[in-house]
Amino acid sequence: MFKIIKIGIIALALSLNGLSLVQADRLKDLTSIAGVRSNQLVGYGLVVGLAGTGDGNAALTQQSLQSMISQFGVVTSAANMNGKNAAAVIITAELPPFTKPGQKLDIVVSTVGQAKSLRGGTLLMTPLLGADGETYAVAQGNLMVGGLGVAGGDGSSLTVNVPTVGRIPGGASVEKMIETPFLDNSNILLNLHQGDFSTTNRVAEAINDVFGDGVAIPLDSTTVKVRAPIDPAQKVSFVSLLENVQVEPDRPRAKVVINARTGTIVIGGDVRVSAAAVTHGSLTVRVKEDVNVTQTQAMALADGVAATAPGAAVQTPDTTITAEEEIARAFVFDPGVELSSIVDALNAVGGTPSDLVAILEALREAGSLRAELIVI
Repeated sequence: MFKIIKIGIIALALSLNGLSLVQADRLKDLTSIAGVRSNQLVGYGLVVGLAGTGDGNAALTQQSLQSMISQFGVVTSAANMNGKNAAAVIITAELPPFTKPGQKLDIVVSTVGQAKSLRGGTLLMTPLLGADGETYAVAQGNLMVGGLGVAGGDGSSLTVNVPTVGRIPGGASVEKMIETPFLDNSNILLNLHQGDFSTTNRVAEAINDVFGDGVAIPLDSTTVKVRAPIDPAQKVSFVSLLENVQVEPDRPRAKVVINARTGTIVIGGDVRVSAAAVTHGSLTVRVKEDVNVTQTQAMALADGVAATAPGAAVQTPDTTITAEEEIARAFVFDPGVELSSIVDALNAVGGTPSDLVAILEALREAGSLRAELIVI
């Protein structure tokens, strides 16, 4: 009996080790629940208390100051306002799902006028609106600005980071909750971050292995429908277990992503190339323009005596054209060659990012690149 228990323990340990070697991901990292999402908020307000770095006599800021001051019973003209210590700003925030009234949000404050810096400013009470025009939060507080800007009397200036954008951690108080269909629906829809039919099927199979057959049904390449308890307390517990189910995603499609602005190239591990011969070289033409200046002399003869005087300078264009062509570098890709072979071949010939882009585009046009070429 002891030997059987010992063997069972060893088998269990080996099985757990085998599971740890599998590159599996949690569902919470692969999917999101439909209807459980954040919402964007935006507002327009005023920042005051600036040290002369505000908008100045901008009409927008003057009108905003007049409107704000009039709420306190003070009657004044916008022409009498000087906004050098104030700035018109736009406030943005993100309202997470299930956020209740009274909870705090971080906000970002950005100038919209002529203000040079928000350092030391205070945001006045500003309502934050949703896409439906309703007020969901109210923002106010002292700004934290990571940038710095200074200017000299001679027009010289120095700017560090971005002084026209600041943050207020916990600067907004939630006033209204956004209702979500999470507790009302009898089913939970899991949406994959990256659609894939194989991965969707694996997610459904993994959920059914844990909770039983028929609990999860794949709907398409992105969505899996999961039957959930009706009771809210049970639903929350069910989702806490569901999001920790581990799934090994299917290998993604072969892709080559090129960032044309930075020269960054990312080649997926499943990229293949059919049989192809590649020759790549470059021709460099240099044109050098120069001007030769020749000083002329004028000669005069009077009473048998010759005299010379400096004449007008003559300019003669001098153009030098040279052409240099690198020796063509040829290499052959065998059928089904993998990523490592492609990288090794390009490194061997000293290919630059632009060389690699040109080669990949030519391989795609020739039909030899077994991957999707994406330029961003």
